Amino acid sequence: MKNNIKELVFLRTFAITTALSVLAFVSFSFKQSGNKKFGTIDVERINIIEKDGTTKMIITNVDQFPNGKDSINHRPTNITRKKRAGMLFFNEDGIECGGFIYDGQKTENGHSAGLSLTFDKYDGDQAMQLLHTDLQKNGQRRLKSSIRFNDLPENSTQENVAKANEELYKIKDKKLWKKTYDEYAKKGIVGITKRLELGNLGKGRPNGMFLYDDKGNMRAMFCIDSENEVRLEVFDQKGNKVNSWPNKK
Repeated sequence: MKNNIKELVFLRTFAITTALSVLAFVSFSFKQSGNKKFGTIDVERINIIEKDGTTKMIITNVDQFPNGKDSINHRPTNITRKKRAGMLFFNEDGIECGGFIYDGQKTENGHSAGLSLTFDKYDGDQAMQLLHTDLQKNGQRRLKSSIRFNDLPENSTQENVAKANEELYKIKDKKLWKKTYDEYAKKGIVGITKRLELGNLGKGRPNGMFLYDDKGNMRAMFCIDSENEVRLEVFDQKGNKVNSWPNKK
Protein backbone atom coordinates (compact mmCIF):
# COMPACT_ATOMS: atom_id res chain seq x y z
CA MET A 1 0.00 0.00 0.00
CA LYS A 2 2.79 2.38 0.95
CA ASN A 3 4.57 1.58 -2.30
CA ASN A 4 1.42 2.42 -4.29
CA ILE A 5 1.08 5.76 -2.51
CA LYS A 6 4.74 6.57 -3.17
CA GLU A 7 4.33 5.68 -6.86
CA LEU A 8 1.19 7.84 -7.14
CA VAL A 9 2.94 10.81 -5.51
CA PHE A 10 5.92 10.34 -7.81
CA LEU A 11 3.74 10.19 -10.94
CA ARG A 12 1.79 13.29 -9.91
CA THR A 13 4.98 15.17 -9.14
CA PHE A 14 6.50 14.09 -12.47
CA ALA A 15 3.39 15.13 -14.43
CA ILE A 16 3.19 18.54 -12.76
CA THR A 17 6.91 19.17 -13.23
CA THR A 18 6.70 18.19 -16.92
CA ALA A 19 3.66 20.41 -17.54
CA LEU A 20 5.29 23.38 -15.84
CA SER A 21 8.47 22.87 -17.85
CA VAL A 22 6.54 22.81 -21.14
CA LEU A 23 4.59 25.95 -20.20
CA ALA A 24 7.79 27.74 -19.19
CA PHE A 25 9.46 26.78 -22.47
CA VAL A 26 6.50 27.95 -24.60
CA SER A 27 6.19 31.18 -22.64
CA PHE A 28 9.90 31.88 -22.98
CA SER A 29 9.79 31.17 -26.73
CA PHE A 30 6.94 33.63 -27.40
CA LYS A 31 8.36 36.35 -25.14
CA GLN A 32 11.71 36.52 -26.88
CA SER A 33 12.27 39.94 -28.41
CA GLY A 34 13.90 40.65 -31.77
CA ASN A 35 13.28 39.46 -35.33
CA LYS A 36 13.44 35.79 -36.23
CA LYS A 37 16.06 34.92 -38.82
CA PHE A 38 15.55 32.29 -41.50
CA GLY A 39 17.75 31.03 -44.29
CA THR A 40 15.35 29.88 -46.99
CA ILE A 41 11.55 29.81 -46.83
CA ASP A 42 9.42 28.01 -49.42
CA VAL A 43 5.94 29.48 -49.42
CA GLU A 44 3.07 29.76 -51.91
CA ARG A 45 1.60 33.02 -50.61
CA ILE A 46 2.33 35.67 -47.97
CA ASN A 47 -0.30 38.12 -46.67
CA ILE A 48 1.10 41.26 -45.05
CA ILE A 49 -1.52 42.52 -42.58
CA GLU A 50 -2.04 45.31 -40.04
CA LYS A 51 -2.85 44.64 -36.37
CA ASP A 52 -6.57 45.03 -37.14
CA GLY A 53 -6.35 42.30 -39.80
CA THR A 54 -6.43 44.60 -42.86
CA THR A 55 -4.44 43.12 -45.73
CA LYS A 56 -1.86 45.62 -47.02
CA MET A 57 0.16 43.45 -49.41
CA ILE A 58 -0.04 40.00 -50.98
CA ILE A 59 2.96 38.14 -52.41
CA THR A 60 1.75 35.07 -54.26
CA ASN A 61 2.39 32.32 -56.78
CA VAL A 62 0.07 31.75 -59.77
CA ASP A 63 -2.31 29.29 -58.11
CA GLN A 64 -2.91 31.43 -54.99
CA PHE A 65 -3.41 34.69 -56.95
CA PRO A 66 -6.78 36.17 -55.88
CA ASN A 67 -9.45 36.53 -58.55
CA GLY A 68 -12.92 35.28 -59.38
CA LYS A 69 -14.96 34.85 -56.20
CA ASP A 70 -12.04 35.57 -53.85
CA SER A 71 -12.54 38.42 -51.37
CA ILE A 72 -9.82 40.66 -49.87
CA ASN A 73 -10.68 42.99 -46.97
CA HIS A 74 -14.37 42.11 -47.46
CA ARG A 75 -14.25 43.37 -51.05
CA PRO A 76 -14.63 41.28 -54.23
CA THR A 77 -11.66 40.87 -56.58
CA ASN A 78 -11.52 41.21 -60.37
CA ILE A 79 -13.52 38.29 -61.72
CA THR A 80 -11.97 38.41 -65.21
CA ARG A 81 -8.34 38.88 -64.11
CA LYS A 82 -5.87 36.20 -65.17
CA LYS A 83 -3.91 34.46 -62.42
CA ARG A 84 -0.24 35.48 -62.40
CA ALA A 85 2.61 35.40 -59.91
CA GLY A 86 3.37 38.75 -58.30
CA MET A 87 2.32 41.27 -55.67
CA LEU A 88 -0.83 43.27 -54.90
CA PHE A 89 -0.93 46.48 -52.80
CA PHE A 90 -3.82 47.78 -50.64
CA ASN A 91 -4.35 51.21 -49.07
CA GLU A 92 -5.43 52.14 -45.53
CA ASP A 93 -9.08 51.55 -46.44
CA GLY A 94 -8.29 48.02 -47.62
CA ILE A 95 -8.82 48.91 -51.30
CA GLU A 96 -6.47 47.53 -53.94
CA CYS A 97 -4.23 50.36 -55.16
CA GLY A 98 -1.67 48.73 -57.46
CA GLY A 99 0.40 45.67 -58.11
CA PHE A 100 3.27 43.92 -59.84
CA ILE A 101 2.65 40.89 -62.05
CA TYR A 102 4.74 38.93 -64.54
CA ASP A 103 4.64 35.80 -66.69
CA GLY A 104 6.41 34.10 -69.58
CA GLN A 105 6.10 30.80 -71.40
CA LYS A 106 6.73 29.06 -74.68
CA THR A 107 3.80 28.83 -77.10
CA GLU A 108 3.13 26.62 -80.10
CA ASN A 109 4.68 29.17 -82.48
CA GLY A 110 7.10 31.05 -80.21
CA HIS A 111 6.77 32.56 -76.76
CA SER A 112 4.83 35.16 -74.75
CA ALA A 113 6.25 37.09 -71.79
CA GLY A 114 5.65 40.33 -69.96
CA LEU A 115 5.49 42.28 -66.72
CA SER A 116 3.41 45.14 -65.38
CA LEU A 117 3.87 47.46 -62.40
CA THR A 118 0.79 49.63 -61.81
CA PHE A 119 -0.37 52.35 -59.42
CA ASP A 120 -4.12 52.97 -59.26
CA LYS A 121 -6.26 56.01 -58.68
CA TYR A 122 -8.22 55.82 -55.40
CA ASP A 123 -10.78 53.01 -55.71
CA GLY A 124 -10.06 52.77 -59.42
CA ASP A 125 -7.81 51.36 -62.08
CA GLN A 126 -4.24 52.00 -63.20
CA ALA A 127 -3.30 55.67 -63.44
CA MET A 128 0.36 54.87 -64.08
CA GLN A 129 1.89 51.71 -65.53
CA LEU A 130 5.35 50.34 -66.24
CA LEU A 131 4.86 47.76 -68.99
CA HIS A 132 7.04 45.29 -70.87
CA THR A 133 5.97 42.71 -73.46
CA ASP A 134 8.00 40.18 -75.45
CA LEU A 135 6.02 38.27 -78.09
CA GLN A 136 7.39 35.86 -80.67
CA LYS A 137 5.20 34.17 -83.29
CA ASN A 138 6.24 32.27 -86.43
CA GLY A 139 9.80 33.58 -86.21
CA GLN A 140 8.74 37.24 -85.78
CA ARG A 141 9.61 38.82 -82.43
CA ARG A 142 8.22 42.07 -81.01
CA LEU A 143 9.58 43.73 -77.88
CA LYS A 144 8.02 46.78 -76.25
CA SER A 145 8.77 48.65 -73.02
CA SER A 146 6.99 51.80 -71.86
CA ILE A 147 5.75 53.98 -69.02
CA ARG A 148 2.13 55.09 -69.43
CA PHE A 149 0.07 57.78 -67.72
CA ASN A 150 -3.70 57.37 -68.05
CA ASP A 151 -6.94 59.24 -67.48
CA LEU A 152 -9.65 57.31 -65.63
CA PRO A 153 -13.43 57.88 -65.72
CA GLU A 154 -14.43 60.19 -62.87
CA ASN A 155 -17.37 58.01 -61.73
CA SER A 156 -15.55 54.69 -61.87
CA THR A 157 -15.00 52.56 -58.79
CA GLN A 158 -13.62 49.06 -58.58
CA GLU A 159 -17.06 47.74 -57.67
CA ASN A 160 -19.08 49.34 -60.49
CA VAL A 161 -16.35 48.62 -63.05
CA ALA A 162 -16.36 44.95 -61.97
CA LYS A 163 -20.14 44.78 -62.40
CA ALA A 164 -19.92 46.43 -65.82
CA ASN A 165 -17.13 44.10 -66.95
CA GLU A 166 -19.07 41.07 -65.72
CA GLU A 167 -22.06 42.12 -67.85
CA LEU A 168 -19.89 42.91 -70.88
CA TYR A 169 -18.04 39.60 -70.52
CA LYS A 170 -21.31 37.70 -71.05
CA ILE A 171 -22.27 39.59 -74.25
CA LYS A 172 -21.19 37.74 -77.41
CA ASP A 173 -22.88 39.98 -79.99
CA LYS A 174 -20.34 42.65 -81.05
CA LYS A 175 -22.90 45.39 -81.79
CA LEU A 176 -24.70 44.86 -78.49
CA TRP A 177 -21.34 44.78 -76.66
CA LYS A 178 -20.33 48.11 -78.25
CA LYS A 179 -23.69 49.70 -77.42
CA THR A 180 -23.53 48.54 -73.79
CA TYR A 181 -19.91 49.66 -73.43
CA ASP A 182 -20.70 53.10 -74.84
CA GLU A 183 -23.56 53.48 -72.34
CA TYR A 184 -21.22 52.73 -69.43
CA ALA A 185 -18.56 55.03 -70.90
CA LYS A 186 -21.09 57.87 -71.18
CA LYS A 187 -21.86 57.45 -67.49
CA GLY A 188 -18.14 57.77 -66.71
CA ILE A 189 -17.80 54.21 -65.41
CA VAL A 190 -15.56 52.36 -67.91
CA GLY A 191 -12.70 53.35 -70.18
CA ILE A 192 -9.00 54.05 -69.69
CA THR A 193 -7.54 56.80 -71.86
CA LYS A 194 -3.80 56.82 -72.47
CA ARG A 195 -2.50 60.43 -72.31
CA LEU A 196 1.30 60.15 -72.17
CA GLU A 197 3.66 57.33 -73.07
CA LEU A 198 7.44 57.16 -72.80
CA GLY A 199 8.33 54.14 -74.79
CA ASN A 200 10.78 51.93 -76.59
CA LEU A 201 8.35 50.55 -79.15
CA GLY A 202 10.81 48.08 -80.59
CA LYS A 203 13.11 47.67 -83.56
CA GLY A 204 11.90 49.43 -86.69
CA ARG A 205 9.46 51.64 -84.78
CA PRO A 206 9.81 55.14 -83.29
CA ASN A 207 11.09 55.40 -79.72
CA GLY A 208 10.39 58.48 -77.62
CA MET A 209 7.56 60.50 -76.06
CA PHE A 210 3.98 60.22 -77.35
CA LEU A 211 1.12 62.56 -76.39
CA TYR A 212 -2.60 61.70 -76.66
CA ASP A 213 -5.77 63.80 -76.41
CA ASP A 214 -8.74 63.03 -74.12
CA LYS A 215 -10.16 60.69 -76.78
CA GLY A 216 -7.00 58.60 -76.85
CA ASN A 217 -5.83 59.87 -80.26
CA MET A 218 -2.08 60.47 -80.61
CA ARG A 219 -1.56 64.19 -81.28
CA ALA A 220 2.21 64.60 -81.04
CA MET A 221 5.43 62.61 -80.79
CA PHE A 222 9.05 63.49 -80.18
CA CYS A 223 11.12 60.50 -81.12
CA ILE A 224 14.04 58.81 -82.82
CA ASP A 225 12.72 56.97 -85.86
CA SER A 226 13.79 53.69 -87.47
CA GLU A 227 16.47 55.55 -89.46
CA ASN A 228 17.99 56.99 -86.24
CA GLU A 229 16.71 60.47 -87.12
CA VAL A 230 15.21 62.82 -84.51
CA ARG A 231 11.63 63.83 -85.33
CA LEU A 232 8.91 66.03 -83.87
CA GLU A 233 5.48 65.48 -85.42
CA VAL A 234 2.02 66.94 -84.70
CA PHE A 235 -1.32 65.41 -85.77
CA ASP A 236 -4.94 66.59 -85.91
CA GLN A 237 -7.86 64.76 -84.30
CA LYS A 238 -8.24 62.52 -87.36
CA GLY A 239 -4.60 61.45 -87.29
CA ASN A 240 -3.44 63.61 -90.18
CA LYS A 241 0.06 65.08 -89.84
CA VAL A 242 -0.19 68.88 -89.64
CA ASN A 243 3.36 69.83 -88.73
CA SER A 244 6.79 68.30 -88.35
CA TRP A 245 10.40 69.07 -87.53
CA PRO A 246 12.90 69.09 -89.09
CA ASN A 247 11.38 70.06 -92.42
CA LYS A 248 12.74 67.82 -95.13
CA LYS A 249 14.20 69.71 -98.05
